[in-house]
Amino acid sequence: MVSSSLLTLSPLLLFVLLLAPPAQAQGPAAPAPGAAGPFNLTGLLDNGGQYTTLMKLLNSTGVGNQIVNQLNHSDQGMTLFAPTDNAFNNLKQGTLNSLSPQKQVELVLSHVLPKFYKLSDFTLVSNPVRTQATGQDGGAYGLNFTSLGNQQVNVSTDQVETQVNNALTQVMPLAVYQVDKVLLSSELFGTKSPSPSTAPPTKTADDGSKPDSGAKEPTAADGTNAGGRINSGLGIVAGLVLLCMGILS
Repeated sequence: MVSSSLLTLSPLLLFVLLLAPPAQAQGPAAPAPGAAGPFNLTGLLDNGGQYTTLMKLLNSTGVGNQIVNQLNHSDQGMTLFAPTDNAFNNLKQGTLNSLSPQKQVELVLSHVLPKFYKLSDFTLVSNPVRTQATGQDGGAYGLNFTSLGNQQVNVSTDQVETQVNNALTQVMPLAVYQVDKVLLSSELFGTKSPSPSTAPPTKTADDGSKPDSGAKEPTAADGTNAGGRINSGLGIVAGLVLLCMGILS
């Protein structure tokens, strides 16, 4: 009887075993998330779609690698003002090509702040705010910020002023803000106005001599000649007087 029952259950057990999912061996535990990889600044700008010229400058000057390196080794963060392609196109023709490689580096660095700033932070800063170009080649390259209210801020140099627009990212360690003008400054072109206390240079004539400044001081010779003319006049008058006296007598 038992044997008959087993024979009856065998097909049923076999069917259940075929339907059951195969047992899976316990695999190794998933590795813990590693440290974040290098910051992809180029990818961020590329996604923006209108920063081709800036990306080329970041690459050709090496500033892009410098920014990424500092982001990976600094707890201060950084802030980048990103001029659009239209901003560069609106420059006077030949402006970029007229800059030496060193000046191009300074141009890009003058758009970078060595600290992370949220947009609201610019309403509290003390002007001028130093950039990564500050101190190079004797130029200040500082930026000034003006709050317009309602989270609107203008950034300016001694040559241009524009509004700080769309934030491509505003998350520590990097903030990137769109600007519609290239932040040119007089330091970049060596045209910084001289200090008011600086006296203008003395002009010279073509032969190297100083120009005539107007009236000349009298000389000893001039005094002698003038005295001679006076004495001669007095002698003539005296002679005429004596002549008249002789006629009258």
